[in-house]
Amino acid sequence: MCKECGCGLTEEVKDRQALEVFENILKFNQKQAEHNREHLEEHRIFAINLMSGPGAGKTTLLERTLEELKDKYRLGVVEGDLETERDADRIRKKGIPVYQITTGTACHLDASLLHKAMHHLPLDEIDILFVENIGNLVCPANYDLGTHLSVTLLSVPEGPDKPEKYPLIFKSSELVLITKIDLLPYFDFDLEKVSEQIKRINPQAQIIPLSAKTGENFEKWLEFLESRFKEYISRFS
Repeated sequence: MCKECGCGLTEEVKDRQALEVFENILKFNQKQAEHNREHLEEHRIFAINLMSGPGAGKTTLLERTLEELKDKYRLGVVEGDLETERDADRIRKKGIPVYQITTGTACHLDASLLHKAMHHLPLDEIDILFVENIGNLVCPANYDLGTHLSVTLLSVPEGPDKPEKYPLIFKSSELVLITKIDLLPYFDFDLEKVSEQIKRINPQAQIIPLSAKTGENFEKWLEFLESRFKEYISRFS
């Protein structure tokens, strides 16, 4: 794992020291996250943090979302990956402003990285900013980026046990998208039981099963997103 988030520190220093270091990292990150929120709100930008394990379908979901919304809203994207600009290249083909963060070894985005990325985007020309976090069900849940909505994706091929194995990311998300439901016939994945698991972890979480490939239930995700954006923007009127 990465040294930036402190998840490997206990191998090098005593547990107490590791905890103090990690707490200091989180305190610094929180201050930067609050600054990011202020900066976003100065520009009236609604920002969404998309989190998931690798291969859950974040970029595919994002591509379809951009296609559906680009004629109604001004959109922007920040992509996070350890290496390559492949996901950003996919977004550029949609004609959407995008900035790629490559972290090298860090297994999550943090508020400082997002702050730097924002300076590479035309913020005065963006209404909704999507932040595609690095594929990881652990570390991203610890780091507030300063976004206004946290969404976690769980794909059918990942299996039904992930919410109980990685509860923090589901607990910290307002919305859980269960993706790739077109593959339900081919996997041992009980949609109802998985939804019950998520609700036990986070009773306030909303859950939308969908397929970005077939479009099944995709309108529910768009309706949720537009509703939250309208609530946000009404604060400034």
